[in-house]
Amino acid sequence: MNTALPTTPLAWVNGSDAPEKTSLDIGFMALTDCAPVVVAATQGFAQLHGLTLNLRRQASWAGLRDKLVSGELDAAHCLYGLVYAVHLGLGGVPSHAMAVLMGLNQNAQALNLSPALQRKGVTSPEALSRLVHQHGARLTFAQTFPTGTHAMWLYYWLASQGIHPLQDVRSVVVPPAQMAAHLQAGRIDGFCVGEPWSADAVAKGLGFTLATSQSIWPDHPEKVLGATRSFVEQYPNSARALLKAVLAASRFIEQCQENRRSTAQLLSGKAYLDAPLGSIEPRLLGDYQDGLGNQWHDPHALRLFDQGRANMPYLSDGMWFMTQFRRWGLLREDPDYREIAHQVQQLDLYRQAAEAIGVPCSYPLMRSSLLIDGSRWDGSDPYGYARSFRLHALDDALGTRAGL
Repeated sequence: MNTALPTTPLAWVNGSDAPEKTSLDIGFMALTDCAPVVVAATQGFAQLHGLTLNLRRQASWAGLRDKLVSGELDAAHCLYGLVYAVHLGLGGVPSHAMAVLMGLNQNAQALNLSPALQRKGVTSPEALSRLVHQHGARLTFAQTFPTGTHAMWLYYWLASQGIHPLQDVRSVVVPPAQMAAHLQAGRIDGFCVGEPWSADAVAKGLGFTLATSQSIWPDHPEKVLGATRSFVEQYPNSARALLKAVLAASRFIEQCQENRRSTAQLLSGKAYLDAPLGSIEPRLLGDYQDGLGNQWHDPHALRLFDQGRANMPYLSDGMWFMTQFRRWGLLREDPDYREIAHQVQQLDLYRQAAEAIGVPCSYPLMRSSLLIDGSRWDGSDPYGYARSFRLHALDDALGTRAGL
């Protein structure tokens, strides 16, 4: 039963903006990019907007998805692709109307390879391609969720190196915090994961970072604050208050280096990432070392705010994930890319929240980006873009695997 207070589109402006539900259960995974949610819940930002956020750490993305859809969680730190997969009914679950409230971050995921490959001298994209194509090695790579961002970065990067991710290698799902253990046990040869688990593996001597996700797509979309559409419709004021709290927390984290450092310290606690500070703080600050002796400050490291640029629910970001679902045969036919993105991205709600706390939100709904393979994505032709790649699985739905 809908228990929301009676509202009109502008009722919240006229003073009826008190959250309909003041205690919200918020899911998250133990990843550095959950920072805005944790800071909002624990550092007073939620309370400022009339909310109590009860943080619920999840063991897997599948578990988080199921609890979000069932209503056990009100909202969650989500993979961009997870929200769209549920909305489209992919991954063996019924279609369920979903909502992206805001972006939580850009960048800061990574592709690591094993110590065994390092010992063989497979420490460059070219060496990996030679191993796969000339020596017939059938390597196994892990990602965190079949339609998630890590699967899409892994597939995109491999394909950019001429390696077909669905034919030339195996792909398995492993929860983020378990990646290093699977690598150490020899069950996988590499993985794509969010921080701090790439840096943590390097720190433990368990291989090296071959590529960062920002080298695939500088300032790419990554995690979002996700909810079901029914939550937004039933509790619009709560959703808006949640947005304001998390946006304010995102802004706070990036106000100065000290705030970033204190956030890293907070995240290292047992209730959140339960990981060494030394595996969290450097890459959160943009300082990378890859395990091969290379060190650099990354200009496209973790972005949680960037004057609201990292938080805007761009239509083109949501559309991109759908083009990759189509490219790899997860979608059997083309969706109405723009219309579905309009349904999922909660642009009006986001703008209301952003304007209320002084966060810039006049950015274009479509943004243009140049990816690692030289392709430009701007959202103008998703149908053509999905068909523009030499390596794909567009015909999988026909059972032919033609053109691969």
